[in-house]
Amino acid sequence: MSENRLPILALTMGDAAGVGPEVIAATWGNPEIQAICRPLVIGNPQILQRASQLRASDLTVRVVDSPADLARLPAERGVMDCLPVGSDDVLDVPAGVNDARTGQAAFEAITRATEMALAREIDGVVTAPISKAALHAAGHDYPGHTELLAELCGVEEFAMMLYLPPGVANKSPAGLGVAHVTLHTSMRTALDMLSIEAVVEKCQLADDMMRKLGQPAPRIGVAALNPHAGEGGLFGDEEQTIIAPAVAQANAMGLKATGPLPADTLMIAARDGAFDGVVAMYHDQGHIALKLLAMHAAVNVTLGLPIVRTSVAHGTAFDRAWQGTAETTGMIAAIQTAAKLALQLP
Repeated sequence: MSENRLPILALTMGDAAGVGPEVIAATWGNPEIQAICRPLVIGNPQILQRASQLRASDLTVRVVDSPADLARLPAERGVMDCLPVGSDDVLDVPAGVNDARTGQAAFEAITRATEMALAREIDGVVTAPISKAALHAAGHDYPGHTELLAELCGVEEFAMMLYLPPGVANKSPAGLGVAHVTLHTSMRTALDMLSIEAVVEKCQLADDMMRKLGQPAPRIGVAALNPHAGEGGLFGDEEQTIIAPAVAQANAMGLKATGPLPADTLMIAARDGAFDGVVAMYHDQGHIALKLLAMHAAVNVTLGLPIVRTSVAHGTAFDRAWQGTAETTGMIAAIQTAAKLALQLP
């Protein structure tokens, strides 16, 4: 992208019954955010105005028809630009409940933002959390954002990475990223999905992302699947038959991968600077460890897409929605990370 302008980042509103609108409204006035990007919310203007009032801010929502409008509309303190998407029936959905109406609105916002990013009308997408149940109730059978975005972008090799920026509970100069070989699926299914090819692919994606985030030669720690890394085959042979061969293949390709390493100590080593990236075998193996380090500061980055996409690492928080107490650290970090990645776009 041009160095003469700030990147335009689309912030999808997420589920209107959750904390997404409030988090966006509370983040909008942060001077650092306004200094690094031109944000544009994709969602319902009236919901956003309600969220602004909830956080006792003086934001005025300004409706735009397309990202091109931002070129003629100057960024103004206290003005939130919004591109309307979806039906106004979301206005009738109570806070903190799963509803097909909010699921449909969230789906339309994600779809619109992705289309604009693919067309290079915007420079990146930052998503507020959605409810998978509401998404399914609206007839969209996706496990989550990651799989939906991969389909919209037409890619088959992708992964979710949870990322902590430099200095946030880690000593890596580029920050610490954890990619997942399997993601939103049952444990039984995850075991069947493991393969040498899948592990190598995630090592490559993790290496590529950490390079984009500033580490020229990323060190990738690859987690074992079984306790004690299988204890020489006593507790399972996946380390010997899948993970170790994958690590050897990754190194033969020029990556700096180490493993399989016992998962219960791998993240400690990564936190202390031994690795820049970690490849976990399944969702909770990576998520629990990284979120214990710094949940609110974690950023969800989708690897393998032709567009920039980041998100908060938390969910809709229905139990706290529309109470004026939602945490904003994750959204700030997600926007900062997206802005950094957007600067590398051609």
